[in-house]
Amino acid sequence: MTCTNRQVELLMKIKNHKNKISLATIAAKTSMSGKTARKYLNSGQLPSELRKPRIHRTRNDPFVEHQDTIKAMLDTAPDLQAKTMLYYLMEQYPDQYKESHLRSLQRRFVEIRLNSNKTKNVIFPQDIKPGKQSQSDWFSMNQVSVTIAGQAFPHLLFHFMLPYSRWEDIMICYSESFDTLSKGFSQAVSKLSGTLPEHRTDNLSAATKVAGGGRAFTDRWQEFMDHYGVKPSRNNPGVSNENGSVEKSHDLLRNAINQHLMLRKSRDFSDLASYQKFLNNIIERRNDTRKEQVIEELSYLQPLPARGWNDPKICNVRVSPSSIINIEGCRYSVPSRLISYHLRAYIYAEFIDLYYGNKKLETIPRNAGKNNINYRHIIDSLVRKPGAFENYQYKENLFPSMIFRFTYDELVLRNQSNGHKDYLKILQMAKCYGESKVAAALELCKKYRMEPLATVISEQLKEKTLPIYETKVRDSYLNEYDDLLEFKEAS
Repeated sequence: MTCTNRQVELLMKIKNHKNKISLATIAAKTSMSGKTARKYLNSGQLPSELRKPRIHRTRNDPFVEHQDTIKAMLDTAPDLQAKTMLYYLMEQYPDQYKESHLRSLQRRFVEIRLNSNKTKNVIFPQDIKPGKQSQSDWFSMNQVSVTIAGQAFPHLLFHFMLPYSRWEDIMICYSESFDTLSKGFSQAVSKLSGTLPEHRTDNLSAATKVAGGGRAFTDRWQEFMDHYGVKPSRNNPGVSNENGSVEKSHDLLRNAINQHLMLRKSRDFSDLASYQKFLNNIIERRNDTRKEQVIEELSYLQPLPARGWNDPKICNVRVSPSSIINIEGCRYSVPSRLISYHLRAYIYAEFIDLYYGNKKLETIPRNAGKNNINYRHIIDSLVRKPGAFENYQYKENLFPSMIFRFTYDELVLRNQSNGHKDYLKILQMAKCYGESKVAAALELCKKYRMEPLATVISEQLKEKTLPIYETKVRDSYLNEYDDLLEFKEAS
């Protein structure tokens, strides 16, 4: 009769506390025979201690013949699965192996890996401290099969969370981009009313770039983090568990959403706003269960900057006689018609809007730390005053591409006194005809070693201009419509 450790432990306990009770009674109380009870009482050992390990095989090993091949292939490809190996062997030796051998091969894989000297990565559980770090990442919701008005709704969720308190926030998005990363982060810290000193992401391209043999943060992401006074951090490439808190929360949150959809008995929503409200309710309920930890972590929050990342900084500027404005130490050219005007500049992260009163006049790209002089704004004046070009303070900004720089050097080399005049005329053509067309004409001159004079470029542009055909439409006569109607009736 087979007995469990629990039965024998009970048997010994009753025997020790009740010496006068008979063996038959004790055996009956523990659901075993008298003979079995006597055996365990005499040995004083549990069934697991009496059981001897089996060291012999109960059947022949079908893989003995090719065990060296299996080991060699597993050494070469440690992640190889037993099922893949079995299919390979079945193809090579169709009469020797079949699918019923899979379990035996899996056991052999376990033995080979157990006896190998290869080490595995160790995951070290972390003692997470409050107020140290926030984390974020995206995860796909496609497998949850949500529909909007009956139509499939493929999307991602941007997921922000605090590892210690498990407070979290989400945002529906459609790509892993810098815009969704910055917007999701801004939304989350706005709800928290503060930030933590560090923010951890994985090596996503929205925040990092290839640098040498590794990855580094992009200037854009670094500027965004600096705006909030937060230090960016990232996990090592290929080690996602270093961002483990949010990675694990992905699965838990996705499962929670799936469970609520089951309770709702429908995965279809009338519109996006209804779906967003459904998600917000889930997040609020989950965060409500973490109030104590959240309150503890709130005391560590740093204040938010006075201005949001996407909010413009507003300042007043005056256009100088050089048709240039100075914004935060950088020079930007503007159309010359605005010289001496006082403008209001709305400074965004990537561009600047210029207003006069309530009228928007111009949008110019923002290059922090660099001068942005657009030749289109000043070229007409330079053509009239070509002598100012040689020592112009921002001369290097007037070469839109390498072919323009090559052309200027070629012209000055051929004609030192007037070569720059030809170049300015060519630059004016770029403003009038389009920079790409002029650049193509300059490339042709370079290719065929022609002198890139302004007259030569002008002729090439005229040759490439499509001819305008004059179209004459004669007057129609009403009797022609009658003829058409008669033809229709006859047919």
